Amino acid sequence: MKRNSPTADTVFAALLLSAALLLFSGRLSAGEFPRKTAVVQAVENVGPAVVNISSEYRVSARRSPFSEFGINPFFDSFFKDFFDPGFEHRAKRTSLGSGVVIDGDRGFILTNAHVISQADSITVLLNDERTFVANVVGADPDSDLAVLKIDATETLPDIEMGDSGDLMIGETVIAIGNPFGFSHTVTTGVISALNRSIRAEDTVFHDFIQTDASINPGNSGGPLLNINGALIGINTAIYAKAQGIGFAIPINKAKRIIADLIQYGEVIMSWTGLFLQTLDSELAAYLKLPFKKGVMVRKVAVDSPAADAGLKAQDLILALDDTTIETVDDFYRRLRSFPVGSTIWLTVLRDGKKQTVSLKTALFPMDRALELAFHFLGIHVENISLKTRFAYQIEAKQGVVITDVAANSRLAGIGVKPGDVVRQIDDFSIASLDDFKTAIAKIRHQKSTVILVQRGDQGYYVTVRL
Repeated sequence: MKRNSPTADTVFAALLLSAALLLFSGRLSAGEFPRKTAVVQAVENVGPAVVNISSEYRVSARRSPFSEFGINPFFDSFFKDFFDPGFEHRAKRTSLGSGVVIDGDRGFILTNAHVISQADSITVLLNDERTFVANVVGADPDSDLAVLKIDATETLPDIEMGDSGDLMIGETVIAIGNPFGFSHTVTTGVISALNRSIRAEDTVFHDFIQTDASINPGNSGGPLLNINGALIGINTAIYAKAQGIGFAIPINKAKRIIADLIQYGEVIMSWTGLFLQTLDSELAAYLKLPFKKGVMVRKVAVDSPAADAGLKAQDLILALDDTTIETVDDFYRRLRSFPVGSTIWLTVLRDGKKQTVSLKTALFPMDRALELAFHFLGIHVENISLKTRFAYQIEAKQGVVITDVAANSRLAGIGVKPGDVVRQIDDFSIASLDDFKTAIAKIRHQKSTVILVQRGDQGYYVTVRL
């Protein structure tokens, strides 16, 4: 039987396939297969913007007078409680972390607040081995973010801000940092989970990105990138009880913090004029509410954003924008993501009906701080003057003197009286009325505060629930 001869098209296709195979095998043998992956490209682009941060601080340590004479450490330890306090020396300690340049023109660097906490001096090492002394622009322990500034003579390489609002579980991420002092270490992984909450000592941090990209001590403050090299988070924590679990602060959350730190040196909480309490089952039953979770409006300050928005006492706030609100902490945590002057939308239940209310936030007016202090603490205060010093026989030279105490207040219940002097509120030293007002503005969203009250030459710390 006669076999069909191949057509011209068939011969051409065979020749084309043979040529392609030869070309492909030639590239393989010559080592020319493309190796510059998206990860490599991202690291090359972003690497110069990642910095090493070295923070130096001092710690007090008691030194034995015997140590200079080579006395046995046993005796040094045995007599440690008998040494004069003057035998103290301050030892230097250094902590390492990472950071990323977010504004090359102005020399702004983003890192974690705990990386530079209590630092006496901060040194930044760039990718090209240049070193700079950095100044702290602002730090926010509540979000664990800080902005530093270095003065360079030319524009520094900086990073492109990404969007953490559309992250996908399972997408590839890249971490760059200085773990254990090994500078510019690159690790990769995926996003394992979103909106994670973690506890660090007595503080709970919310809305973290969880990743399995290897993050070790020294990575703190370094960038978490998406596959395109855009900044989507700041690496900040390691889960100590497991391997392969790291956390990062979403960059969308960080952007609002960064703006306040650069403008004000601190994060400014927007003012609404709302006094709130978390709804519980007892209160819900008493008010015959169909919801058992939410935030109840206890009071609305006169001439406040909340009053202008038409909010009233006993309104139940169910959501802030698209976020469900179940506790007062939920409300203020969500509010922190909005800068002063933002318009927020509240879903409110009133008289059994849901409605949406728009509220434009404002900067807290300091001239209302004394009014707020009386609401929370039940006290009126004044600057220490010749008049008040004589009237109350005050020995203190700094602080504010209490001139009135509400009879039903917590402070009255523990014996605080007119003539006592407020010297400190939490970590804020009080030297004048302005200091007192500033402290009140800062603690107004807390659950409690600690006040140092002085009477005569004695000081007492008092915890007050707000």
